[in-house]
Amino acid sequence: MIVINFEKAREITKERLRRERELLLQEQDVAYMRAQESGADTSSIVSEKQRLRDITTLADDATTLDELKALKS
Repeated sequence: MIVINFEKAREITKERLRRERELLLQEQDVAYMRAQESGADTSSIVSEKQRLRDITTLADDATTLDELKALKS
């Protein structure tokens, strides 16, 4: 019988999400710098960066393996 350690699955999912969001955060950093240089509004960029930072908390809220698998950055 296969037994899945849900806490371990949750940690693996968090690590996957961190890897996925790394490039996305870098892209947002560049967009933020460009927006600042041109005097444009940065609120949507700041919101997206915060969403990406908070993405791992969704793994904490998941209660099934299917929910963990469905999480994307």
